[in-house]
Amino acid sequence: MAEKKELLTTNRKALTINLDERKYGTFAEIGAGQEVARVFFQAGGASGTVAKTISAYDMTFSDAIYGKAPRYVSRERLTTMLDHEYQLLIERLAEQRGERTAFFVFADTVTTRSFKGGNDAHGWMGIRFQTEPGVEPSDIVLHVRMWDKGAVQQQEALGIAGTNLMYAAFYYRDNPTRFIESLVDNVGTARVEVDMIKFSGPAFAHLDNRLMSLYLVQHGLTNAVMFSSSGDVLQPSEVLYKKAVLVERGSFRPVTHVNVDMLSCATAQFVQEPLVKGKDVMVLMEITMNNLLAAGELDAQDFLSRVDVLGELGFTTMVSNYSEYYRLTSYFRRYTKEMIGVAMGIDNLLEIFNEKYYEHLEGGILESFGRMFRHAVKLYVYPMRQDAYERYLSTGKPTPSAMPNHVFATTVLITARNVQVTDHLRNLYAHLLENHYIACITGFDPQILGIFSRDVLRRLKEGDETWETMVPVSVATAIKQRHLFGYGAGDAPAALPVAAAPAAAGEAPAR
Repeated sequence: MAEKKELLTTNRKALTINLDERKYGTFAEIGAGQEVARVFFQAGGASGTVAKTISAYDMTFSDAIYGKAPRYVSRERLTTMLDHEYQLLIERLAEQRGERTAFFVFADTVTTRSFKGGNDAHGWMGIRFQTEPGVEPSDIVLHVRMWDKGAVQQQEALGIAGTNLMYAAFYYRDNPTRFIESLVDNVGTARVEVDMIKFSGPAFAHLDNRLMSLYLVQHGLTNAVMFSSSGDVLQPSEVLYKKAVLVERGSFRPVTHVNVDMLSCATAQFVQEPLVKGKDVMVLMEITMNNLLAAGELDAQDFLSRVDVLGELGFTTMVSNYSEYYRLTSYFRRYTKEMIGVAMGIDNLLEIFNEKYYEHLEGGILESFGRMFRHAVKLYVYPMRQDAYERYLSTGKPTPSAMPNHVFATTVLITARNVQVTDHLRNLYAHLLENHYIACITGFDPQILGIFSRDVLRRLKEGDETWETMVPVSVATAIKQRHLFGYGAGDAPAALPVAAAPAAAGEAPAR
């Protein structure tokens, strides 16, 4: 029987830090009161921990201390706060107590619910700290959202979350899973969302920020995280704010010519939409947690391999808990009012029309479609060869034919125009098609329609070199050079056991 983990109270965490004689530093907080510092003062023994607390609420004072910033609740402002306060600590105290003290600065810049209401309650918080006296510091920066209705409750939640971050930095940094889980101790995910986290510095030299972000989704602290093509962790609101969004969902195990062609063709059509012309556009490749947990466990190396090959092609990657498409488009609506496009294959389109995925909704499939298609949402549907379509109908998997692709270059194609849905939903489908909520992808390459990721992966593992013809050249090169997806020799990190994945609602076996 697994040993039950003790859940420390917020007061106990603060007191533990206060009683650690080596830890000493500054609390700099803007926008929600000195909530984290208050926790430490109330816990007792704070004189052994707190060198200074500061709240520069007035913008003139804040600018005079930290310099001007285009936005006061931003990562840039948080970074300048950490820089400034840490430099002061070292300048004023290093000679006096640097040999016996591990210095830290905790900072946050936050906006809680305003008096008039209606604003987005969120903030940035971070800690810069030494693991031992005299060593170079390391940083942890995260972005939080507060979901309580009242400002007082949001302030309280912020104080708890900030204390959790400090305690985790000091005592859980060698246990990544426990670190992430502990960020919402005593407050819960219903009150606080952590949608971005980044670690840097010598204490985290061997830590992959993408994997830590994945843990945020896996453990329910947020529903989506994003990575740039270079592997940097992105904050969703910074990426999506006021932009038109086009997304393609897939397994990308590995990314194939079809995946790239689908998104390329959809993008060409999307940018020509009257509602998109002249707008900033964000194009995303998205993987669901259901897909990552399809084997019942989270394979860290497999996940990183997928992100690596997508980055090799210059794509921004998103990982989400949104197995239903209507939840995915609703998520984008948190950040933008511009048009949203979703690129998908025939198999995914048919799964969207599978009513079993909406039994939990009072309004069933109509409610899901009402949520998905409101406010300018459009599906761009990639065709499927008829032979693959027929196998999908009989097996649930659009598996490849044994015959070469060129034989089927002129075969009948199943498109959004001639696909058949359940009889009693045909009028609904016709309505969506005729009113341009669903569109056929055009300009595709018919020679590649028989390529499927699972077939590429099988050939790769069997040593069949033909897999290289089914993926972009840069992807093949990356797979071979880095031994991704089990190619050649190479030790992969041990899989991380988790509960078996539930059925992916509205998500077909991705190609």
